[in-house]
Amino acid sequence: MNERIKYASCPLCERPNIFPHKTGNCSAHALYNPVLSPTINWCKCLDCGHIFTEGYYTDEACGILFGKTHDNQRAGVGIEHNRLISSRMIEKVLPYAAEGRWLDVGFGNCSLLFTAQEYGFRPVGTDLRVDNVRIAQGFGIEAYSQDITDLALHDKCAVVSMADVLEHIPFPKPSLTAAHALLEPGGILFISMPNLENIFWDDLDKHDVNPYWGEIEHYHNFSRTRLYALLKECGFTPLRYGISERYRVCMEVIAQKT
Repeated sequence: MNERIKYASCPLCERPNIFPHKTGNCSAHALYNPVLSPTINWCKCLDCGHIFTEGYYTDEACGILFGKTHDNQRAGVGIEHNRLISSRMIEKVLPYAAEGRWLDVGFGNCSLLFTAQEYGFRPVGTDLRVDNVRIAQGFGIEAYSQDITDLALHDKCAVVSMADVLEHIPFPKPSLTAAHALLEPGGILFISMPNLENIFWDDLDKHDVNPYWGEIEHYHNFSRTRLYALLKECGFTPLRYGISERYRVCMEVIAQKT
């Protein structure tokens, strides 16, 4: 099966100066299906430095891949435990936004929205898993099964969160542009993802135990430097850098719509 659509150029800067960088093995991944290739070929853009897979999955391959769902991506799972982690994420946002609509993109277990509501925000979520949307709606959350680029809301948002989402999207810029359009003037973007630009990532590489080269759901490995540049290109000013508690070697960035 021809499972990936190859990138002809860098998915961020759109220049064609891309070359092979590294090969990872995804056969041990929880979502792996033997119908798919057990290897992931990663490329590097020699112009902007971004690192990404050689291509993104076709609709057919996505149907195979997402036939399963991680337990921690199911709405309502681990509510009490995840509430604590979500609270620390929200408290990083509070100095910049303390009320209004909070849109969480790819809300997964819905913990961030549940907790944002507890802090006084009006929660809104979007997730491509229809079952998650139904569960969230059952909790009284305004939820949609739409890509952010297709989402239209009557009221602008004070906060848009994309927690461990952007690295899953074949072309991230349209999603950031959509987030910018959905935010009110001066609105806040909360974003998290793995960060390859630190000593801990290098140590995982050194011992050949870095899980992100075999992460079957990811199309990108960002550095802090490249993420900041992309945010500025899309109309955001980075305000704060932090460490994520959700996954290994991950960063959290708060940026403001400009």
